[in-house]
Amino acid sequence: MTQIYEQMLFHPRWYHYPVIILLLPISLLYGTWMFFRRAVSRKKDFGLPIVSVGNLIVGGSGKTPFTIALASRYENVTVISRGYGRQSRGLVEVSRNGKILTFVEESGDEAMLMATSLPEASVIVSEDRHKAIALAKEQGAALIILDDGFNRVEIKKFEILLEPAKIYNPFPFPSGPFREFVWSKKAADLVLKEGKDFEREVSYANLQEKMLLVTAISDPQRLDAYLPQGVIGKIYLEDHAYFDEAALAEEMYAYGAQSLLVTQKDLVKMEDFKLPVSQIKLKLKIREEIFTEIERYIQTYT
Repeated sequence: MTQIYEQMLFHPRWYHYPVIILLLPISLLYGTWMFFRRAVSRKKDFGLPIVSVGNLIVGGSGKTPFTIALASRYENVTVISRGYGRQSRGLVEVSRNGKILTFVEESGDEAMLMATSLPEASVIVSEDRHKAIALAKEQGAALIILDDGFNRVEIKKFEILLEPAKIYNPFPFPSGPFREFVWSKKAADLVLKEGKDFEREVSYANLQEKMLLVTAISDPQRLDAYLPQGVIGKIYLEDHAYFDEAALAEEMYAYGAQSLLVTQKDLVKMEDFKLPVSQIKLKLKIREEIFTEIERYIQTYT
């Protein structure tokens, strides 16, 4: 059911439009509420540079690799995320100055991927971003990056929005994938479009002749353009879902696969698995002028 709904959000076909139209009154109410919330909010200045990397569309748009690319350029940086998909609540320190402090079940997959990819940075997950920012300041952070922070309208920050190369459904949730009306992007300092401002660079590790694609990401069909030869089957789980090693072993046997093909986000949830794994690695190639704009903002606090 989730996959059918995601198809309506990201790649609607003619038979989806009766449902889209039926849900439009709810979408208009939701979009109006989000617009009103943004219009009346008063922003709090925390006294240090805060850069938000977000998007208007639910699901993946490159936020995690962009955050990793940005954070890797600075010292004393703390990444703050909500920690989607984690089996914990409250504030959790995922890493401090590169030292991993918890498990992926406590942090969520995206936060753990950022923590393991940033050996000098700190990563915190918390529903209460204000509390996380206060802790980061106390620990000496010189720069904070808010992962998926565009909707935190009460925080003064430099807003970066990432847009996919193509948008097939322009409506707010639940008719479409937008978290706000599309014109809300005017509130951003930088709106970056895939294919123009940044590009995905894909590499692979340990490829085999027969691989079973297993992934728990939003809109998994977007991987199709990057799949190597040798994929003999595909298993899609809900975004952020965790994996059962025994069940995957049975699926590998049924397909006759030599390895599981997974993304970096999936791999952090398979750290203790004994199954053979092939990997799709993703990083972003970002225009240098974008980093210049961000640095200009950061310098206003020095």
